[in-house]
Amino acid sequence: MKLDFESEIPIYIQIAEALEDGVLSGGFPEETQVPSTTELSVAYKINPATVLKGMNLLVEEGVLYKRRGVGMFVQSGAESRIRAKRRQRFYESAVAGLLEEAAKLGISREEVVRLIQEGSIDNGH
Repeated sequence: MKLDFESEIPIYIQIAEALEDGVLSGGFPEETQVPSTTELSVAYKINPATVLKGMNLLVEEGVLYKRRGVGMFVQSGAESRIRAKRRQRFYESAVAGLLEEAAKLGISREEVVRLIQEGSIDNGH
């Protein structure tokens, strides 16, 4: 996990997204414990309250849950919740604008798909 202290994205959001990335990558499987607020705050030299704020955000979203006296754990179904949230965010931030601009330019959805396919081949992906 790498934090960008120069980013406009608040540190607590970066912490939450890094933990989500760990769930998506399999680093934190469902029903396993994640690092403690103390471990993360010491590792990244940040305030424990900042870490806790990021973790509490994930608790509210049903990604993590607290076991009193033990720590934070990944909730069952967390991976699918994260994927759904990020897919929606991807649509809103990238796809919706792309389709809107394509419509302004008179480019059909089929043409957009073709352009994407050609672009991915041209870039060696």
